Amino acid sequence: MAKKEDFKVSRRQLLLGSAATAGATVFGPWKHNRVYAQATDKPILLGITSDASGQFANSGASDRRGMAMAIAEFNEKGGVLGRQVETVHIDTETSPATGTRVAERFITRNEVSFLIGAVSSGVANAISQVAQKHGVVYLNTNSSSPTESGENCHRVKFVWDGNGSNFAQAAVRNAITAFGDQWLLLTNDYVWGHNTSKATRELAEAAGASIIDEILVPQGTRDFSSILLQVQQAGPKVVAAAVGGDDQKAMRQQVAQLELGNGIAWINNQQDWPDVYGLPLDNLFGVFGTTWYWNLDLPGVQDFVARYQAMFPDTRMRVPGNVFYNGYMATRELLSAVERAGTTNNIAVIKELENIKVSANDRMQHHDAFMNPNTHQMQQTIYLATANAGTENSDDMFKILSSSAPDDVADPNAEAACKMESYEDTPTYET
Repeated sequence: MAKKEDFKVSRRQLLLGSAATAGATVFGPWKHNRVYAQATDKPILLGITSDASGQFANSGASDRRGMAMAIAEFNEKGGVLGRQVETVHIDTETSPATGTRVAERFITRNEVSFLIGAVSSGVANAISQVAQKHGVVYLNTNSSSPTESGENCHRVKFVWDGNGSNFAQAAVRNAITAFGDQWLLLTNDYVWGHNTSKATRELAEAAGASIIDEILVPQGTRDFSSILLQVQQAGPKVVAAAVGGDDQKAMRQQVAQLELGNGIAWINNQQDWPDVYGLPLDNLFGVFGTTWYWNLDLPGVQDFVARYQAMFPDTRMRVPGNVFYNGYMATRELLSAVERAGTTNNIAVIKELENIKVSANDRMQHHDAFMNPNTHQMQQTIYLATANAGTENSDDMFKILSSSAPDDVADPNAEAACKMESYEDTPTYET
């Protein structure tokens, strides 16, 4: 479970927010929205919009730890533009309505410089609408619905995770060849699940598969017995699951108990490390996607793990996973973009973020990464993995099967679906 002590709001942060709010008399989505003079002694304040409760509480905690390590590294070097970086966090509760309220509060009361954090795509979409209204740069660190960089894209929003289409392209064609063309979809009944399964369906059918059924899984499902009975009765060769968070953990445990992970090929679109860490290896049946793994044989990886362990010695998760990695990388690139821009002005920072190119070595991945300026999604290596059977290291749970270059798994529909606001139609914002 997420720890409540993660990112407590300090008295200094509350005083900063109260003082700034007292001096502001108007709010609103104006063309030039609350532009303040730079003060070298005023911290750069990040409003963290991640879950601490609900289905994605564990991932939210991991997301925040990644941000914390990146922030600590900048502050140890003197901060950004001579200013320390501070944070304020309110639980978004895996709820779009709560995400909207939190984003509004951070902008109009705390006067944050930037917003960062997400696991649920529905929550991320809600936050980004508020951010665009005010012109506040928002980094969606860990939600992966294709719509986040497609139809729900915004000029102020940048998406850092791989999306459902990227992972499906890495997995689908090989699965049809290896396992068969009779497919069943298991779909979490919310925006990420629906859009991820839609992308999988399109790719599978284009490659010759037949979708014999799609079963919706309500959020918060803990008893999968009736759902798994439907799976057995349908008799698919492949089950493609877009089920996340605590729902996925419950599903994996019950599939393993019924030994359904052996006779059917399972593809889980993306496997977030916090959802499976500590589970028995027989729960990690099938093939699944990820953006990063702590035991990749690449430069910088083991040093990164050592820094994590030094900063979080009491964390139950003894090694970092993909969610931590995404939170860290997004925060690092945001603060680096502010340094390059020489200002916290939103338009200047947006233009820096749109032009990000990161070498494979700096990303600790197999391929160079880059930001797509037309969708604002980070294009990066996509890995396929399975359970690391026979390992003697309980933390070494994944066996990496393949890595795909960004261009090979690019979302074919994102750019057509994304109708991004112009710079001129985005309010100016600076703290």
